Amino acid sequence: MISITDKTLKDLEFTTVLQTISDRCNTEIGKQKALEIVPIKEKNDLMDSLLQTSEYLSSFSNNNAIPNHGFDNLSNDLKFLNIEDSFLEVGSFRKIATLSETVNTLLLYFKKFHDYYPKLNEKATKVEFTKYIVQKIDEVVDKYGEIKDNASPDLINIRRDMNVVRGKVNQSFGQALNQCNSLGYLDEIKESFVENRRVLAVLAMYRKKVKGSILGSSKTGSIAYIEPEATLRYSRELSNLEYEEREEITRILKKLSNEIRPYVELLWQYQDFLSDIDVISAKAKYANKINGLLPTINENKRLFFREAFHPILYLNNLEKKEKTYPQTIELTNENRIIVISGPNAGGKTISLKTVGLLQLMLQCGILIPVHERSETFLFDRILTDIGDNQSIENHLSTYSYRLKNMNFFLKKCNAKTLFLIDEFGTGSDPELGGALAETFLEEFYHREAFGIITTHYSNLKILANELPFASNANMLFDEKSLEPMYKLVLGQAGSSFTFEVAQKNGIPYGLINRAKKKIEKGKVRFDKTIATLQKERSKLEKTSLNLKEEESKAREESKKMEGINVKIQDKLERYQELYDANQRLIYIGQKIDDISEKYFNNKDKKVLIGEFLKVVEIENSKRKKTTLKEKKAAEVIKKETIKEVTLKVEKIREKKIEEKKKKKEVEIKPTVVLKVGDRVRMIDGKAIGTLDKIEKKKAVVNYGTFTSKVSIEQLEFVQATHK
Repeated sequence: MISITDKTLKDLEFTTVLQTISDRCNTEIGKQKALEIVPIKEKNDLMDSLLQTSEYLSSFSNNNAIPNHGFDNLSNDLKFLNIEDSFLEVGSFRKIATLSETVNTLLLYFKKFHDYYPKLNEKATKVEFTKYIVQKIDEVVDKYGEIKDNASPDLINIRRDMNVVRGKVNQSFGQALNQCNSLGYLDEIKESFVENRRVLAVLAMYRKKVKGSILGSSKTGSIAYIEPEATLRYSRELSNLEYEEREEITRILKKLSNEIRPYVELLWQYQDFLSDIDVISAKAKYANKINGLLPTINENKRLFFREAFHPILYLNNLEKKEKTYPQTIELTNENRIIVISGPNAGGKTISLKTVGLLQLMLQCGILIPVHERSETFLFDRILTDIGDNQSIENHLSTYSYRLKNMNFFLKKCNAKTLFLIDEFGTGSDPELGGALAETFLEEFYHREAFGIITTHYSNLKILANELPFASNANMLFDEKSLEPMYKLVLGQAGSSFTFEVAQKNGIPYGLINRAKKKIEKGKVRFDKTIATLQKERSKLEKTSLNLKEEESKAREESKKMEGINVKIQDKLERYQELYDANQRLIYIGQKIDDISEKYFNNKDKKVLIGEFLKVVEIENSKRKKTTLKEKKAAEVIKKETIKEVTLKVEKIREKKIEEKKKKKEVEIKPTVVLKVGDRVRMIDGKAIGTLDKIEKKKAVVNYGTFTSKVSIEQLEFVQATHK
């Protein structure tokens, strides 16, 4: 069970990562779930989460894109539907049908492509597939979210009557309009709409001459809006039918609500499933952006992050178009604690945060930006003390606050803990604070905890060198340019380059020399010796990494060869069996041929039958009795072997023909400079297109129904442009 404090999440800026993932979600529920991601306690659940994200990530680069998983939030609708005798509006049912259809599509898709997405399919199999919900809603609601005419027999009749009455309304209104217009009673606009009803625009002086209901007048009072008497009668009838329609629709929606209500729990599950897929999708998009992957998770307590990037820094630098420097760091049972030293602004804190944040992300089911040969194991706790820890609320100084933090570390630290401490020991008298920090470090060491600290204290560097399972590391610094190189090198302490950094920042050289005289000569020599040794260490580090990579490649090649040997041995045995069987058949064929020749000469059927039976009995004496199942299996093996041989021979023949063809083409075809308008095709391709554009070494080829951008070196000339 992993335990992470809010302080650790804040120190490592984990909420920034979650916000970035949340922004990549499509649904509101998914966005909220992404912000609530926490470390996963059970290893099996964690591996499922990581593999699901890894599978979704692979869908971006293969031809099997995962279908849409978006949906409208139905939480309020489902809560309301769960109330007895309640009913939903028609729009809610359309959203429910869309939700069910989306889930069904995904369930069928993951089942079909289970080889590509085994863990996603495993998650999908826990969700029930049903067409009932969609079928019931489709019987009542159309794709535009309207109640269908045939939703019930009564509704068909009501809407049919409504159409008839509407026709009568229009007809009677038309007659009144023509009559009043011919008598000159109407204004120029002739007609209008009031309260959604069609009315005549009658001049005020003639309003008493037109029979009907006055529904209003113009602002100036010059026009009276009158609904004709004949139309009014039909309008009332239409209003009654509209009321009946609303009543019937309410009855239909209540009936549909009762039919869908038993599936409320399943609909909650559907919404939960799709929002989980939304979060997995967002994590995959994030991994794609930061080049994240799933490193090996081991059991032998080895953390090896090779070429690891800090994801937040990487994305920020990507926006600014600046370079981000990766770090390589390793912790094992034989090297549990690393003390990083080096100049300020050299990247010590970023190295520390990179390890902590990547380990935390991984244990939350998020892929991390490291080299594919990286590996790590799982910690129960991650403890951090990074940044300015002065507590204003508790009126504690930085040092007092850090001591409280160290006390918490001492209570929680064990063999399954990763601790990360920045500027260890600072905040008090250098000698006294350094001595106390040394004691803390010894205690963490004896508890077999894993950790990384940064410091400028020489006594901590010396202690790391003396402890068998601890080591130093340093951030490289270019003495010539006086610039940090942002490269972490394991195995040796680093100089703080105090005077060099001071010189770079414009401190007068005379003052620096006076400062050097004030400290012990041994200290200056020690710092200088460390700086010299860093260069040597850098060379050895490169050689060591290369050797490890070569060793790893050799192991992989050895495994591949073993696999190939097994396959070859299996095929040789099959070929031998096939050869023996063919030899036997040839022998039988020769015997039959001899018998046939004898019969041709003497025409004696008794001799023929006798000889033939003798051959059959000799062959049967060699046979073993086999079951029908064994016979079928043998026949399949035989057919497969013959098929394999035939295919291989065919491939070799095709390859030779292709090589000859290419050789001839190379010899015969002169080099042609391609121009816009030329007819071209891809080398080894069949489709011919027209060259539309040439940009540097890229060409745009038009194939009629589509265009393609390819390297000009991949094209061959077919026909010149017609002028």
